[in-house]
Amino acid sequence: MPARRPVLLAWSGGKDAAWALHALRRDGALDPVALATTITDGYERISMQGIRVDVLHAQAAAAGLPVVESRIPPVTDNATYERAFADLLAHAQARWPGLRDIAFGDLFLADVRAWREALCARLGWTPHFPLFGADTAALAREMIAGGLRARLCCVDTRQLDAAYAGRDFGPALLDALPAAVDPCGERGEFHTCVHAGPMFARPLELAPGETVLRDGRFAYTDFLLRP
Repeated sequence: MPARRPVLLAWSGGKDAAWALHALRRDGALDPVALATTITDGYERISMQGIRVDVLHAQAAAAGLPVVESRIPPVTDNATYERAFADLLAHAQARWPGLRDIAFGDLFLADVRAWREALCARLGWTPHFPLFGADTAALAREMIAGGLRARLCCVDTRQLDAAYAGRDFGPALLDALPAAVDPCGERGEFHTCVHAGPMFARPLELAPGETVLRDGRFAYTDFLLRP
């Protein structure tokens, strides 16, 4: 059999990235060799998701993969992000010569996909979108039925009530979401922190911390590793 091509996976720490890892391994055409994550300097957390770096590292260990990290300042622009992304890919190529493929957990936003495709083309990489086009209502329930466990770590209070921050991503949440909110939060309504699933060799033991409002908009619930 021909050798599978290695692929880097963009990792947010949330359910979509985790399920993309599961889908890649299940499909078998590509071989995930590492997770690629953007960290916000000073906060020591995954950008946007707000997940602590030690939780990220525990996720990676449970997935059996190393992490390639890039860092961006707390206030950044698109050009700065693209430079950091290019540096991350260069570091990954230095570690895995011949690596030219990267996968994303995007679901249906065509403009985001087009932007990633254009950026990857400029950098000489081939993007993959293993979950793209899936019905998100069905996908959300497939994830849960498949054993994925996650908690809402960030809620955009302009789209969803802050009371949802910290809740389990499960059937009760899906049943309670307003009709205008995507079941997977693909429009940025919410973000998740995954702590168990078929992509992990073992579950993470997480304890919820405080919930804080940042930028007058985003309700973040902190999650800490249990000792």
